[in-house]
This record gives sequence, C-alpha cells and structure tokens, in this order.
Amino acid sequence: MPRPGNQIKGTAKPKNAFTTLKRIFSYMKGLEFQLAIVFFGIIISAGASVAGTYMLRPIIDNFIEPYIGQKSPDLSKFITMLIIMSIIYICGALASWLFSRMMLNISTKTLYKIRIDMFKKMESLPIKYFDTHTHGEIMSRYTNDTDAIREMLTNSISQFISSMITVIGIFSMMLVLSWQLTILVIAMMAVMIFVIKKIGGKSGAYFKEQQKAIGQVNGYIEELIEGQKVVKVFCHEKETKDEFAQINETLRKASTNANTFANILMPVMNNLSYIHYALTAIAGGVIAVMGFISLGTAATFLIYTRQFSSPLTQISQQFNAVLTALAGAERIFDLIDEEPEIDNGYVTLVNANIDNNGNITETPEHTGIWAWKHPHHDGTTTYTRLMGKVTFDNVIFGYNENKIVLNGITLYAKPGQKIAFVGSTGAGKTTITNLINRFYDVPDGKIRYDDININKIKKADLRRSLSMVLQDTHLFTGTIMDNIRYGYLEATDEQVIAAAKLANAHSFIKHLPDGYNTVITGDGGNLSQGQRQLLAIARAAVADPPVLILDEATSSIDTRTEALIEKGMDRLMEGRTVFVIAHRLSTVRNSHAIMVMENGRIIERGNHDELIAAKGRYYSLYTGMFELS
Repeated sequence: MPRPGNQIKGTAKPKNAFTTLKRIFSYMKGLEFQLAIVFFGIIISAGASVAGTYMLRPIIDNFIEPYIGQKSPDLSKFITMLIIMSIIYICGALASWLFSRMMLNISTKTLYKIRIDMFKKMESLPIKYFDTHTHGEIMSRYTNDTDAIREMLTNSISQFISSMITVIGIFSMMLVLSWQLTILVIAMMAVMIFVIKKIGGKSGAYFKEQQKAIGQVNGYIEELIEGQKVVKVFCHEKETKDEFAQINETLRKASTNANTFANILMPVMNNLSYIHYALTAIAGGVIAVMGFISLGTAATFLIYTRQFSSPLTQISQQFNAVLTALAGAERIFDLIDEEPEIDNGYVTLVNANIDNNGNITETPEHTGIWAWKHPHHDGTTTYTRLMGKVTFDNVIFGYNENKIVLNGITLYAKPGQKIAFVGSTGAGKTTITNLINRFYDVPDGKIRYDDININKIKKADLRRSLSMVLQDTHLFTGTIMDNIRYGYLEATDEQVIAAAKLANAHSFIKHLPDGYNTVITGDGGNLSQGQRQLLAIARAAVADPPVLILDEATSSIDTRTEALIEKGMDRLMEGRTVFVIAHRLSTVRNSHAIMVMENGRIIERGNHDELIAAKGRYYSLYTGMFELS
C-alpha cells in the first residue's frame, strides 16, 4: 500500500537545461581562473592520449620496420621517440590529476554557496510553505539533488568534455591515417549508437521504477520506525512484515530489470568493439598489403579503434548523469526562487524610558520597558508602550480560498487578561494563535496589538513580544541550558535557572547526570514527554514576554505535575496577556474569558461561572469532562 507523501518521482529531465547549467556556473564567480586551468588540463589530458597513440606510426614505420633484419641498428633516435612518448603520457596523467583535483575544489565551493542560498531562503519562507511541503521533500534538495550536482561537477562534466575531445581527436586522426578505414568506423559507430539508445533507454525506464520503489521502501521504513509503538500495541507486526515484503519485492524486480540492462550495456559495447577491431584488422591488413597504407598506419589505426568505443559509452552515461543533476538543480532553484515571507511592517519594538509625566523616549539600554516605535508619513514618530492588548475585529480567514477556517471572529484581550479557547478539534483555536504571530495574514478583518494594526508591525519585532508553548515540543541538539536560553539568547545562567524554577523544571534537571549541561539529542529522546514540555515552558519564561500563547501546553504533563507547576504558571502569566488553548477544561477555569468555538465561530463567551450558569455547550463539555475525571 503506497504511503502518502513518500513516493519519489523517477529521474526527470530538466525543463531548461541550458538556463539551469548557466545558473549553476553563476555560482562559480571568482573561480574563473581555476575553471580555465580545468579546461586546459582536460585538453592536455585528452590530447596526450591521442598524440601518444599517434606516435606509434613513426616509431613503427621509421624505426621498427626498417631495423628488422639489421644486426646492429642505431637505436638512439628510437629511444628518443620512446622518451618523448613517455613524456606525453606523463604530461597527460599530470593534467588529468590536476583538473580532477581542481574540479573537486570548484564543486565543493559551488555546493557550499548553493546550500547557503537554500538555507537562507528556507529561513525566509512563510510557514505556509512548510505546511504544504513534506520534510522529506525539502530534505531531498539538500541530499539527493545536491549530491547529483556534486557528481556532475566533480566527474560528469569533465569526463563528458574529455570524452568529446577524445572522440573528435581520434576521429580526426583516423581521417588523417586512412579515410577508407574511417568509413568502417562510421558504420560501426552508427550500430553502437543504436545499441546504446535501445539498451540505455530500457535501463533508464527501469531505473525510474527503481527510484520510485526505493522511495516507497524508505518511506515505509521511516513511518514504521516512528510508529513502532502503535504497531506493537495493535499487534500488527505480521501485517507490516507482509506489506513490507510486497514493497520490497517491487523494488527487487525493478532493480533486477534496471541493473540487468545497465550491466549488459558495457559487455555488449565491448563485444561490438572487438568485432569492430577484428573487421578493422582484416580491412587494414588487406589495404596495407595492397600498398594503400603503411604497417605503422594500420597498427595505429587499430589502437584508435580500441580507444574509440570507450569515450562514446562514457558520453552516453555522463549525458544521462548531467540531465539527472540538472533536473535536481531545477528543484533546488525552485526552492531558492520561492517567494519569501512578505513583511511590509514599519513599526518596530524598542527599549524605552518613561518619565514622571508619562512621556516615552527611546533608549539603547535594556530597561525592561518596551515601546512600539511608529514613524508617520509626516515625518513624526510616536511611541506606544507595549502592554499586550490584543483585539480581533470581524476576522475571516482560510488556509485556502475554498475552505474558511475562521468566520467573523471578534474578541479582545486586555493587558494581563487570560483568554481561553475551547472546542472540538478543527474549530479554529490554533489558527487564531497563528494569526496573532502573523504566520498567516488575514484577508478580511483586522487584528490590532496595542491598538496598532499588526500588519504595520515588523514580523520580527511582533514575534519578539510574544512567546509560545506548543503542543508539539521541539528541542534542539545541545545542552539543557542552551535549549532554555533559546527563548532569550542573551539570558544569563541565573536567568535560565530562574525560568526553569518558575516552570518547575529545575527539580528534574538537577537530577540529570550533568544537570543543566546535559546534552539533548534526537529532539530530547532521552527525556520524557512531560519533561520536554516543562523545558518548553521554561524557554517561554526566560523570554519574559508581555503576551504568552499556550497551545495545549500542559497536554503532556500528568495531573500531579500539573498541580506542582500551577503556581509557577500563575507567576509566569501574572501581568501578561495570555491565550490558552486547552482540551483539559480544568486548566481554563480561572480565565478572565473563555471562548467556545465551533466551525470557525465563537458560539459562547464568558468566564467559567457565567458559562456554567448558561448551561450551554461549555456546560456540556465541562460536566462531561468532570464525570470522566
């Protein structure tokens, strides 16, 4: 059974090979001198191979053949020719080593620049991009596609050019040596090209199937590793093994067919080259006896015949490798060309001082007081103290045009209020918090922050004033200290520890082997889910924001732990505007206002006592939860 999002398309051809290749070479700016050396080295290497072989003609005709039968021939000139031939081959070998080493250096520098551009663009993309592209799809740009470009730059292009020059050089020498035998070469070359096209075409089609099957196998294994607990809980080991056997069998068949044709190509080409060699030897011997060519010419032509088929096969193979790499490069450039997150905001967040008359002035020093710096069209600038007042005014939003998620949401949160959202899954609760952060912009309605339209606030400054604790906690590879400090990079160790105590994470951290210096790996796999959630709360606490968003922040914490951190959470929320999304209604009883949502609308609002007295949807939810608990 295929798994959504895990299929990998077969090797594609680039849409515009020349443009893509030109763009790759644009990353080599500043490396022109090295490229010139590479090209010069390729010419020397290919030329040395052709020239070295050609020297057999004068050696045989001028030295070996005349010396046959002589008792004391003068070998000085013969030895000189051998030395010259050796020097030519040594120069070719050195040139080959030089351009290979230089091309390796060029490819690594080029891929370095491409990865930098990819990562920069990825960090500037809106959340919507990551919601609509799988992680594996994005990661393949950094792995499979860049590896294909590396192979192309390191080997394929240089070998392709070298083979082309070699073929042209050998063919030119063949014409010089014997036009009669060259006609035979052209006829055999047509046969070889036909064979390459037929066998290579079948091999390419099966390799596409193999790549698709590999993607299915890898995707299935990855999914099963992540869901191993579910598999064991529901005793589906046998079914998963049977399903994997089917997918693996598909891969086996595709791989067998692909490699069968790929592996017979070279033997077939070698046998054709032997046939070509035999025919050339017969024809060369005949016309040599007839006096049309010399013995040295026939022998040299035979060597060229052996050398001619290999570059042709390499050209075919490298051409496919180049097309594959260019197709991968186009996928990389598609990522780099994605529209970045748009930010037209001009209101910024600054440190501020407030005098006795309430006047706000900007200061470069950290004062603990923040203000919105609002420049106006008339050249004046006003400052509004950051308080954490948030209002929604008839907000309508959908992740796509065909499905509205929020429909006419109107609400307000005064500074220091705790606003809770409850309702069924898909009601739009998390969407509201995504809009406050400007992960998405609203097409209709307005959201104001301290009476400023959030579209006017720079996104980075807006997000600096907020802190979130998400249901899915993500921890980075590093120490406990570093992960908490991620909320405020300038926090001191003392501030980090204070935040951990506030979130009640300090008690379990100090019992870890290295305390706050314990290294977390694998997204915190060495910690329990509840401990990871406590660290996320501590990370939000160290940021010390005026607005706090808790999206199922205590969902992974047991009732006992929740009771222990309740006072700490109250201290964390004190004086802050807090938005809470919770399914556990016991966590929202002390909220100033509770919004009950259904199908993108607020169907009830009020505090806990008011909603219980109304005996509406909240009453049904709460009493149901109470009975369950």
